[in-house]
Amino acid sequence: MTATAPAPRPGTVPVDLAGPQPVLDVVIPVYNEEADLEPCIRRLHAHLAEHVSYPYRITVADNASTDATLQVAERLAREFPEVAVHHLDEKGRGRALNAVWRASDAAVLAYMDVDLSTDLAALGPLVAPLLSGHSDLAIGSRLARGARVVRGPKREFISRCYNLILRSTLAAKFSDAQCGFKAIRADVAHELLPHVVDTGWFFDTELLVLAQRAGLRIHEVPVDWVDDPDSSVNIVKTATEDLKGIARVTKATFTGEIPISKLREQLGRQPIGVDAPGVPPRLVTQLVRFAAIGVSSTLAYLVLFLVLRTVVGAQAANFASLLVTAIGNTALNRRLTFGIRGRTGAGRHQFEGLIVFGLGLALTSGALALLNGSTTPGLVLEITVLVLANLAATVLRFLLLRGWVFNPRRQAAAQKEF
Repeated sequence: MTATAPAPRPGTVPVDLAGPQPVLDVVIPVYNEEADLEPCIRRLHAHLAEHVSYPYRITVADNASTDATLQVAERLAREFPEVAVHHLDEKGRGRALNAVWRASDAAVLAYMDVDLSTDLAALGPLVAPLLSGHSDLAIGSRLARGARVVRGPKREFISRCYNLILRSTLAAKFSDAQCGFKAIRADVAHELLPHVVDTGWFFDTELLVLAQRAGLRIHEVPVDWVDDPDSSVNIVKTATEDLKGIARVTKATFTGEIPISKLREQLGRQPIGVDAPGVPPRLVTQLVRFAAIGVSSTLAYLVLFLVLRTVVGAQAANFASLLVTAIGNTALNRRLTFGIRGRTGAGRHQFEGLIVFGLGLALTSGALALLNGSTTPGLVLEITVLVLANLAATVLRFLLLRGWVFNPRRQAAAQKEF
């Protein structure tokens, strides 16, 4: 009896470009964009007509607009057979993308912002690896090497801080979570989207984190990007919602609410076949990785401290900044420095990591108390003392993580018990 070959994993089979249904569906989510929508659609349609040889669709996802946006979209749909309109009664970019992508019959799903801040020349490189089966998702990156970006220092600072926080707290490996220029294989999207909860701006980040942890390949394309000075995005509100999203995803991962193991088994790409001995990283390797994570954590800590110090006292800012970065630091060191994967023991590791955090807090808080008790320091002196105290706390943290929290003997015993 001949064994049946297993079905190919979603995302790996090249897309048939000759089929009757659209190969690419580009979604433009809009809310009250009656002025910008028409020039966007005309420019995008002209680009696709000239550069794309397979069937495509442009879908305008109207997020409960209260102006004439829907009427403009419907008029364009009557003019261009390739343009479709999807109206939603509720606002939310994530809600719109989730709904339209799940209903689409195209093989590759993409979206871009209505202001077309990203040069459309990047659309071909964005979609190509998905068509071939090389990658599962593709994102435009304003922070990747080769990208050319024009925007103010405020938005540049916020963007880099946000992505640094993602790396520290969620171990994100992608460089730019919020660039409005992304694409995904439809067969992969249909498996991931039911697990993406956010309906707003954090949708992108949540989808990417879920894809990364499920073992999917994310392709990055450096883009040319010009900031839209008339953007209506509320930066403070968006940042607050993003931080709430980070906390929710972190909790859902540790509690098992998001079935990462199941998704990885179903969607994850297989190892490339290099059979290496199953031994933990050597001390030198651990030190290098720990140092790299420590630098990222310290930078994230300083950014958070500087932001919080403007609204609360030094001790409160120090506590909150250390707590956030300590959680991310423990998670990153668990996986990258000490090579521990899976959920077994993750809760215990985080608890013990918080104990290590408490020792670091005592060290840095003691340094602050001693400084403020002996003089009236300025912000520069405060930061200098904190950096030195954090260096001492870092050495202590490595010794405790290696010798106690992630001790190989304790890990082996825990695996046997499990």
